[in-house]
Parts: sequence; structure tokens; C-alpha cells
Amino acid sequence: MNPTHIFYKRHSLFLNAGIVVAGTILLKMIFHLFGWEVLSANPLLSGIVGATVFLMGFLLSGVMSDYKESEKLPGDLASSIESLVDEAVIIHRSKDEKMGKTYLESLLAFSLSLEAWFHKKRKTRELMEELRNMSRFFTDFEAITQANFIARLKQEQSMLRKILIRIHTIRETSFIPSGYLIAMTTTGLLLFGLILVKMDPFYESLFFVGVIAFLLSFLLLLIRDLDNPFGYYESGSMEEISLTPLKDVITRLQSLLESVELATGQADGRP
Repeated sequence: MNPTHIFYKRHSLFLNAGIVVAGTILLKMIFHLFGWEVLSANPLLSGIVGATVFLMGFLLSGVMSDYKESEKLPGDLASSIESLVDEAVIIHRSKDEKMGKTYLESLLAFSLSLEAWFHKKRKTRELMEELRNMSRFFTDFEAITQANFIARLKQEQSMLRKILIRIHTIRETSFIPSGYLIAMTTTGLLLFGLILVKMDPFYESLFFVGVIAFLLSFLLLLIRDLDNPFGYYESGSMEEISLTPLKDVITRLQSLLESVELATGQADGRP
């Protein structure tokens, strides 16, 4: 991967907040140069700053609850898929080798589709249809295994469906859109007010205006980023949930299928 892209990915929030700070300071200097600073430093200004930060804290606490829940979901997906893989291995080793191998291949295909879905290369309805089609194996398993075995498979399939719907909801739903609107409006008005306020000495005012602009813009950008913890398809997204558990499952499934292919080839006398 391009090192420049990695740097931008990890520091995009700082870079974007820095752009806001630079623009605010530039406007402050222009307004000072032309004598357009028409407001005086008022004690109410600190109150507006405090109210804006309080609003940011409210939004941040809201998105953090979803973010903490989202951290568990890829692991839960991996756990359910691993359980299905264990059942498929039992089928392959003690019941029907061909049917067990076919089921393992289906689980691998679903896992790869799931990884692509996280990057929005597959649609949700396509993934749900693929999960639903895995039920066709349950009918075939009825003739070779017990009913409680199939019940476990259906339970894990239901758990997968539940997790996928929850991830889809988190990814597609914004946390209190009106809250974002008032936060952006208040931040914009506050920064514009700081630009219009006449403060002496001037260079000290630049420093304090820059710090406030950085704090508010960084918080707002961070909240927007945390609101979608599955933003792998967004170029500027930085705070993303790790998909390592799912990738590990895919790697183990591929290795397992390779060993199954090798064992089948040896049993058939192939080199």
C-alpha cells in the first residue's frame, strides 16, 4: 500500500481539522486587516464555547455506545461461522465426506462474500439471500444425522442473520441527524463570532481562536467518523472496527479445505 495513503488514513482527522484552523485564522487576519472586527470580547462568549463543547460531549457519548457494541460484532460473526465449520467437519469425517466438503466450500464462499460486504462490494440483500440458501443443506443432513444437530446449525444461522441486520442498521443509520445539524451550526456561528471579535493583543487572539477552532472541528469530525465504525469503503474513515477475527476464519477455512482436498486426493490414489 502507498505510504502516503497510510499517512493520510491515520492522520486524516488532524489534517482536516488543521484545514479548518488554517481557514479560520486566515479569515481572522483578513478581518483584522480591514478593520471588520465589530464585536467586543463578551463574557457570554465563554458560555457559548462551553455549551458547544457540552453538545459535542452528548453526541460523542451517544456514538461511543454503538461503537463499543460494534467492536464485538465481527468476533460474534467469526464465532458463529467457526461453529458451523466445526459441524461441517463432523459431517465430513463421520457422516458424508462429499456433503461435508461441499458445505465447507459454501461456508468459505459466504465468508468471502461477508468480507466483500463490509467494503460495500456486495449488497445486503445478496448476502442475506446467500445465507438463506445455506438452508438447503439442512434437508440433506436430515437423512444422515440427528435432529438436534440440525437445530444447532439453524441456531447459528439465525444468530448470523441477527448480527448482519444489526451491522446494517448501525452502518446505514446516523445518530440523531438533528443533533449533528445543531452542532455544525453552533460551531460555524461560534467560529464566525470569534473572527468578528476584537481582542488585544492580536497575535494572542490568533492562538486562542486557533485552539478553539481545532478543538471543535476535531470533535465534530471524530463524532462523524465514530458514527460509522464499519466505514471501510470511505476513503477518509480512520476509526474502524478490526475485521481480523473474520479474516482469521477465512484463512483457517482455506487451510482446512486444502487439507480436505489433499486427503481426498490421497484416498482416491491421486498424486
